[in-house]
Amino acid sequence: MTDPRTLLRMAGLRPKKSFGQNFLVAEPIARAIAIACVPDDETGKARVVEIGAGTGALTRLLAERSRTLVAIERDRDLVTLLESDLAGTRAQVIEGDARSVDLATLLGEQEPDSPRILCGNLPYSITGLLLRRAVEVAKHVDRVVFMVQDEVAHRLAATPGGKDWGALTVFVHAAFRVRRVLRAPPNAFHPPPQVTSAVVELLPLRPPRAEETEPFRMLIRRAFGARRKTLRNAWAGIASDPAALERAASLAGIALEARGETLDVEAFARMASALDERHFPDVS
Repeated sequence: MTDPRTLLRMAGLRPKKSFGQNFLVAEPIARAIAIACVPDDETGKARVVEIGAGTGALTRLLAERSRTLVAIERDRDLVTLLESDLAGTRAQVIEGDARSVDLATLLGEQEPDSPRILCGNLPYSITGLLLRRAVEVAKHVDRVVFMVQDEVAHRLAATPGGKDWGALTVFVHAAFRVRRVLRAPPNAFHPPPQVTSAVVELLPLRPPRAEETEPFRMLIRRAFGARRKTLRNAWAGIASDPAALERAASLAGIALEARGETLDVEAFARMASALDERHFPDVS
């Protein structure tokens, strides 16, 4: 692995704060992530899409293990560097923004014995958004491996009833089983961030714990947008009148005097189903 600091220096580049760039420089951690993305028994079989390839520290290792690899990078300067450094490998470098690029198309169609992997070292400022994007393409992947802030990893591994159980956690748990893979100290990056990072593996649930409908999304956002409120108050106005809300909660087996952080994914799904127009035609 060529030290990313050397590559940057040779190209006359520096990390850009506006892009939230913290480049992985610790080779043992990069290799551990590559193995988590493409285990030994999948080497040469997997189709991998990497978000934010950066200087290619992980990209080069993934290219050795994958069947096909698409490396997405937003920074045009780094795209040029990557194209030169990765020439002759399995990596296809594309300039694009992971917030809007068509991930489902890049991941491709399901093929026998060909796992589809989404991975990346996520910029801290848009971690939540990119996790939501992973949820959106859950049916198109067999594994997601992301580097996130350790605090976010704690939240993703949370269970109902605690302060770390929130909207993002519910959305992710609806689609994935979550496993923490490893932690990465600040000195594993250039420049070092002010926080510890962690790698998480998200394995899609087939079928998912919940179908992400508009009522499901609304219930979660309202419940955690006002965490101190009871569900009766947080969900006020979701149904056409308080009686309809009561009927839906009763059908779903939910106490409206509880708070959102006490509900698991299945409870939100039951409530969303209970509020469905098939049960309550007058739901607004």
